Amino acid sequence: MDKLTGLKKIKTVVFISGTGSNLKNIIKFSKIKKSPISIDLIISNTNKAKGLRFADQFNIKKKIFNFKNFRNSEKKILILLKKDKIKFICLAGFMKILSKNFINKFDEKIINIHPSLLPKYKGLNTHSRAINNKDKFAGCTVHYVTAKLDSGKMILQKKVKITTRDNPASLAKKVLKLEHKLYPAAILKILN
Repeated sequence: MDKLTGLKKIKTVVFISGTGSNLKNIIKFSKIKKSPISIDLIISNTNKAKGLRFADQFNIKKKIFNFKNFRNSEKKILILLKKDKIKFICLAGFMKILSKNFINKFDEKIINIHPSLLPKYKGLNTHSRAINNKDKFAGCTVHYVTAKLDSGKMILQKKVKITTRDNPASLAKKVLKLEHKLYPAAILKILN
């Protein structure tokens, strides 16, 4: 229950591995009145994830699973999610691939943001690949998570022009700005 609006929000976990700029953005989005979600848990596969600081900053429970024993980690996470009544999962720069078994337990309740115009450039190094292929546009995609890497049904996509001055770092910055708009829009689209 949201304290301000009295509306029941969907309990959500965000999985991260890195700086957490999308996490911070989703947390801020979760605090607005029209947001259908509340962020109740943050999970990381590394204690080095800078994004974990947002758990402390926003007073959100956090857990770290090292995924050395993949199946064991997933089992523990599923138990935790059930205990905390988590109904929705956002992946935001999470650098592990979840198993088919895990994904099936959350059928169409796991979404991810990817820094390319899928189906182009699944996986890593998306910006340098787009520049090297002389693409005119780059962008980002929010999609449902399936067992196949970056292959789930697209929810929303947004593009930005690649200029001759762009390099992978400058393009990454432009795309990240788009990601911060697109992720909340995708959540609203599927949960409202």
